[in-house]
Amino acid sequence: MLELLKEWILEFGYLAMYGFLAVGIIGLPVPDEILMTFIGYLTSLNWFSYSLSIAVCFFGSMTGMLVSYAIGHKVGKPFLTRYGKWIKLTPKRLDKAEEWFRRFGLWTVTFGYFVPGVRHFTCYLAGISGVRIWRYIAYAGSGALVWTVTFITLGRFIGHNLDFAMKVVHRYIGIGVGAVAVIACLAALIVLRSRKRII
Repeated sequence: MLELLKEWILEFGYLAMYGFLAVGIIGLPVPDEILMTFIGYLTSLNWFSYSLSIAVCFFGSMTGMLVSYAIGHKVGKPFLTRYGKWIKLTPKRLDKAEEWFRRFGLWTVTFGYFVPGVRHFTCYLAGISGVRIWRYIAYAGSGALVWTVTFITLGRFIGHNLDFAMKVVHRYIGIGVGAVAVIACLAALIVLRSRKRII
């Protein structure tokens, strides 16, 4: 699937970028972050313009967000609960996103881009909740901008520095895994001690 998407990006360029980002936000199985990282890598090779790629991906993601908002606003939660499975919007995922939305409000839309399994649903919930469209666009747009710039820039940096990145990964991966293991053990000890005190 990913190889096919890459081929379409190379074949159809900016039009494919826009389309994939739009349908990916709506909920179709598009690996958005990997795709944008690949696009960023292509900008480092001068296949595409860096700034134009960011703009196209931004507007693609915003198109998806606006379509999803409109669907949520028009059909409501019962319809999404019943038919959302066709775009992987399961009741369990919808409930999880709804809990986030209740706790953090529209900030869920802004930061939801970076949370797999959440970003696809926050826009539907914003539409269901009746948030005014211009407030929604402000929060969704700021999140979309940071999201697209982050991953396209990451891909561009890796493209320019592929050899350096591979050396760093090879050299420090063992240290990184060890550090994560130590942190996980410390966290587990803290949790166990706190539970014992409660008991």
